[in-house]
Amino acid sequence: MQKTPQANRVHIAILGRRNAGKSSLINALTNQELAVVSDVAGTTTDPVYKSMELLPLGPVTMIDTAGIDDTGELGKLRVKKTKEVLSRTDLAVLVVDPEQGVADYEKELLQEVEDREIPVVGVINKADKLDKIDKKELMKELGLKLITVSATEETGIEKLKKEIVFAAPTEFEEPHIIGDLINPQDTVVLVVPIDSAAPKGRLILPQMQTLRDVLDSDAQAMVVKDTELEEALTELKSEPEIVVTDSQAFNGVSADVPEEIKLTGFSILFARYKGDLEIYTKGVKGIEALNPGDKVLVAESCTHHRTAEDIGTVKIPNWIEDFVGGELEFDHVAGREFPNNIEQYDLIVQCGGCMTNRKEILYRLKKANSLNIPVINYGMLIAHVHGILDRALAPFPTAKEIWEE
Repeated sequence: MQKTPQANRVHIAILGRRNAGKSSLINALTNQELAVVSDVAGTTTDPVYKSMELLPLGPVTMIDTAGIDDTGELGKLRVKKTKEVLSRTDLAVLVVDPEQGVADYEKELLQEVEDREIPVVGVINKADKLDKIDKKELMKELGLKLITVSATEETGIEKLKKEIVFAAPTEFEEPHIIGDLINPQDTVVLVVPIDSAAPKGRLILPQMQTLRDVLDSDAQAMVVKDTELEEALTELKSEPEIVVTDSQAFNGVSADVPEEIKLTGFSILFARYKGDLEIYTKGVKGIEALNPGDKVLVAESCTHHRTAEDIGTVKIPNWIEDFVGGELEFDHVAGREFPNNIEQYDLIVQCGGCMTNRKEILYRLKKANSLNIPVINYGMLIAHVHGILDRALAPFPTAKEIWEE
């Protein structure tokens, strides 16, 4: 369970005012002392992510958040961080303290959760502290069903778990990375360059997850370096169903793979697994509309050691500027950061998103789409500037049709 990547887990955010018992509730749900509990208001500052297994739902990530009623300059920043969590939340748990009742804090937060179409479970905590709770009145004020619990005495916790399992989305990511493109016994060739940016002693997550999906689909995989690909293809008794390559090796791999064999990239597979391949395809036209001096946001979903040949901060800016024929202004964000003022950008370049969940990527796409800002995925951008996007989209008929328009 602990080896399940956080990005592949249902993300459950625990929300509410300071001292509503959010951290105590996480401890009760996990049956572990995972969260720091104190009577001091504002003990939880930044969002804290905790992995657990919630049966029968499976591996989940619980997000402990700061109180939505925090005050002062630092408090405002904490509230901002709490609300940013919603962009990657698959299920919200709104905790109400019956001693404080319902105020605009809860109502406004609930409205934002509902506006984002996030399923929500309501909880009345601290049932042990009051002889009588006017549950009906609280439910009426919020317009939300509420489960009564005591996190400290662990009463009502099992009922709350069942409600969470019932309300959680069952399909928060696409079911396959590559499995729907292949049949049992097919051969898939995965091209994995080993260069200065490659991690020592392991494959990167998209490569590992694609390989696992091939095996889960009862197909067979051949994993080779780009420098060994041409010879490897000649040694196969029959042609592979599809070749998947690291985006940065697109050019050389395309030259080595015969035209009749399907070819795509790990980033393009993840464009639909984590995001929306059709939106990214439409976003390709945004590169062609760029002019020197325009502003581009490069968004990566992880933080990593950057090399002299870093893909996000070096190679992609160089490729785009060569394509446009002039200098552009680039901003870079990494991890969970994503600016609110994206209307200033003429193009957004999003990484494959392997280290975040699909909910967050779709939120970013929806936000950009509402402002008519084109968004493109790393792999699609690389394929386009090297002139082989047409081939890389061939396995995806709908996206290919959009591209040909």
